[in-house]
Amino acid sequence: MITFSIVTITYNAEAVMGKTLDSVLAQTYPHVEHIIIDGASTDQTVQVAQDYMHRSYAASNGHEIRIVSEPDNGLYDAMNKGLRQVSGDYVLFLNAGDFFPNADVLKVIANNAALLNDDKSALPAVLYGNTDIVDNEGRFLSHRRLQPPENLSWRSFKNGMLVCHQAFYARVDIAKGIFYNCRYRYSADVDWCIRVMKEAEKRNLSLLNLRMIVVNYTKEGQTTIHHRDSLKERFDVMCGHYGKLTTVSMHIWFVLRQFFK
Repeated sequence: MITFSIVTITYNAEAVMGKTLDSVLAQTYPHVEHIIIDGASTDQTVQVAQDYMHRSYAASNGHEIRIVSEPDNGLYDAMNKGLRQVSGDYVLFLNAGDFFPNADVLKVIANNAALLNDDKSALPAVLYGNTDIVDNEGRFLSHRRLQPPENLSWRSFKNGMLVCHQAFYARVDIAKGIFYNCRYRYSADVDWCIRVMKEAEKRNLSLLNLRMIVVNYTKEGQTTIHHRDSLKERFDVMCGHYGKLTTVSMHIWFVLRQFFK
């Protein structure tokens, strides 16, 4: 059976993490490892996480919960801490405020992946799906503007981050060898996804389009708040992977296409 390792990063997140934890607790799929990496919160975040852990064990749902609370050097340092601890077949990052759209998401995803091959060494390197955008109350706002392509590759991201980070499930044996570059403050997730997909191509492994909504993404996040800085970083990331000429050309197209909508 496929095991999912969910990593949730928190810091003073007591107000927004409830729906995240509840959505994991509600999953009908039992083979789940949930690692909560907290940056030494000063509010009740850790207590909320501990209460969730007790509720999960009381439900006898088969989920394994681990909580780590200690200072870190920012979001991507915390994500690297989570990566070092995962032991499942696929890892996904479901941060405080984001949540699964229904209780059977992981069950359906596991079934789709397992149908391809019973040999875990031949499982897709990445499982990816669609994202809905919600507000801080969890209410639907829109489908994500950028949609996953039918056939994803690392080259696809030259057109922008077509798959939301929270909708990107990476095989753990690949992900654990590719850590987030903490030189970036807002866009290391873009760089990480590209490098995971490059490694998939080297190993001649497929990327599976799940063709379903796999996550509800809360609009207000660090990338949204620091939008301009994030765009500058993404430009640097894309230059590093696709070259400056291609990146500049694509950004000119990003601007021009607004006039052809």
